Amino acid sequence: MSVEIIHDNKCLTAVITGELDHHSAADIRIAVEGELERSMPDMLVFDMDGVTFMDSSGVGLILGRARTVKQWGGKVRISRPSPRAEKILKLSGLSGLIAGKPTGKETAK
Repeated sequence: MSVEIIHDNKCLTAVITGELDHHSAADIRIAVEGELERSMPDMLVFDMDGVTFMDSSGVGLILGRARTVKQWGGKVRISRPSPRAEKILKLSGLSGLIAGKPTGKETAK
């Protein structure tokens, strides 16, 4: 597992690769929280294209950071989830955070 933190204006992107399980989620949480406290971005993006495995710890990671960012009015988005990550995100009800995916609130045209 690895995480790369990218700053772009008021957006912080965490590029996650490898397995997102209990142990790696703790390491990612520490890395991301430190950057969130320093920069207080308007948007936190989890780029999950390289995630090969994800369990409920990944869901907890996202929800916890969403609560943190919400304190100052920021938002969280998930970018490019791998098929495995997307399956867990859908099952957990977080598919509305996936960038470019319907949230279920849109009306059919």
